[in-house]
This record gives sequence, C-alpha cells and structure tokens, in this order.
Amino acid sequence: MDGQVKARIEGEVRASFDAYEKALVGNDVEALIGLFADDPATLRMTNSGGLCGHAQIAAFRRGRDPSDVARTLTRVEIVVLSETVAVAAATYTRDASGLKGAQTQVWQLRPEGWRVVAAHVSLDGG
Repeated sequence: MDGQVKARIEGEVRASFDAYEKALVGNDVEALIGLFADDPATLRMTNSGGLCGHAQIAAFRRGRDPSDVARTLTRVEIVVLSETVAVAAATYTRDASGLKGAQTQVWQLRPEGWRVVAAHVSLDGG
C-alpha cells in the first residue's frame, strides 16, 4: 500500500474515531451504537467481561450511567492494516473521577462506512 493510500485511510479512521469520541463525551447514545458494526460477531471487551453482538452493545449503551464518561485523550494512534481494516488505540483520563484508561478499536470499512467490529476498554480501578 502506498503512502498516499495509507494517509487517506488514517484520516478516514481518525475522523470516525473523532466522531465516536464526540458521541461518547456528549452521551449521544444512538450515534455510539451506530458506529459499531451491526453484526452478531461485534465485540466490546472490558476488565470485567465482554459484550458479544451489536444488540448487547446497544443495550449496554442505552443503560449506562453517563455521569463519568467525559474524558481527555492523552494519546491516539491509528495503525492501518489494510485498505479495509485499521486499529485505533487511545489512552485517556476521565474528567470527573481522574481514572486513567485505554481502549483499542478494530475498525472495518463496510458499505455504511467505517465501523468498530471489536473493541477493548481497560480502566484503572474499574
């Protein structure tokens, strides 16, 4: 893959990641749900377990307490694996509690655009 293609994909995935971040800190639940692939194989893992499938992820988002979701990103890296798959990795600090966390998202280009197909979120003390 040439540098221009890689740079284009990095930009597209970063824009999708930024849309996710905006929806997260703004508690736009439906936008968050829409950024995960609507697929029973979609995963969201955490320190305490995981959610398998778009329906479980959507139910989690709709029932989540949003009081400590605002956060400040400390680092974001995009790694392009192919023209249709990339990884976004980020570290952050939650604004209210000060808890530090990290997340990794696998983004796949689908007909509807870039979507998260697998995610892992780790939170210190969480």
